[in-house]
Amino acid sequence: MNHHFPLPQGGELYLQRYPRSAQHSLQAWDAADEYIISELMTQEWDQSAPLLILNDGFGALTLALHHHSPCSFTDSRIAELALAANARDNDLEPGWQPLNSLSDGLLADEPAPGLVVMKLPKTNAMLEYQLAALSRVMGPDTLLVAGAKARDIHSSTLKLFEHYIGPTHTSLARKKARLIFCRPEPNKRPAPLPAPLAWPLEGTDFTIHNHANVFSRASLDIGARFMLEHLPADEPGRIIDLGCGNGVLGLMALAQNPQARVTFVDESYMAMASARLNVSENLPEAESRARFMVNNCLDGVAADSADLILCNPPFHQQQAITDHIAWQMFVDAKRVLRHGGHLLLVANRHLDYHQKLKRLFGNQRLVASNRKFVILKATKLS
Repeated sequence: MNHHFPLPQGGELYLQRYPRSAQHSLQAWDAADEYIISELMTQEWDQSAPLLILNDGFGALTLALHHHSPCSFTDSRIAELALAANARDNDLEPGWQPLNSLSDGLLADEPAPGLVVMKLPKTNAMLEYQLAALSRVMGPDTLLVAGAKARDIHSSTLKLFEHYIGPTHTSLARKKARLIFCRPEPNKRPAPLPAPLAWPLEGTDFTIHNHANVFSRASLDIGARFMLEHLPADEPGRIIDLGCGNGVLGLMALAQNPQARVTFVDESYMAMASARLNVSENLPEAESRARFMVNNCLDGVAADSADLILCNPPFHQQQAITDHIAWQMFVDAKRVLRHGGHLLLVANRHLDYHQKLKRLFGNQRLVASNRKFVILKATKLS
């Protein structure tokens, strides 16, 4: 099903979620997107200066404002693919500049933007990182407009805007969405970018580094903790850490399987940077056996090319709870595994992934379980 989205200059867009398999159930924009676009029609900013857009989930903001040739920053490969796919569906030429969240300098050498449009990220850590980066490029006349669900904007959120940028106020709520308006405080010094967070991995000599947008940034994810107890050892061949996050599973797979090659895959640029940093800092002698790939699941990975795939699948996409990402991971895993290869995954007990694995692979077995998680193994037999 296609969904219509109004353009500020009239007309309408067809916007769909990405991947396409989810389009029947998940809308590709929200009330905050609509509120931002309608509000920008009443705001004044220097339209001759660059326009920056941050965290545009599926292209609603970038495409609605494409005639301004914006720079669109994201940490998500899926968001990049969604933007490109929705532009094609709407016969729009790519007039924007796509940049990932770790792009060097965040336009430090460009003129100060006239307008910055932001969808609030999910975590305060990512918000702090982005506000610190913006403090280094915004000029005295730059307008920052941010949007989110009203329930996600707290007094602590506004204090971050005031701390990093300057005077801040909010709009009234509309359709349970709210906007934040902020302008730079005169003579305010730019903030340094927050360094990756680091903590020791218990039971090892490793230190795990995490950039701002990495899942379970401050401590070891409890699902990954359980999975670490059941990783194979002394296996040769090719291992893939699918949805790797900070790469802790792949890192330990490298350590415990000295004859194996490990590919780290995640759709987040910050996750991939964290995984790369964790290998270089903890196992520099194994870097030649490691490969890093920002990707939508296993798009473009050769069939019949992996012996083992490790997976701790997410069950949400942005704010929506959904199992379509896990299902795509399972489908891709079956295609990429060699005959006799295994998918080993950890998941919350209530998700019933054993049914999906049995339907797809024709088999599955329980490796281990506790009160909250199960570890399942499926083998490619056909």
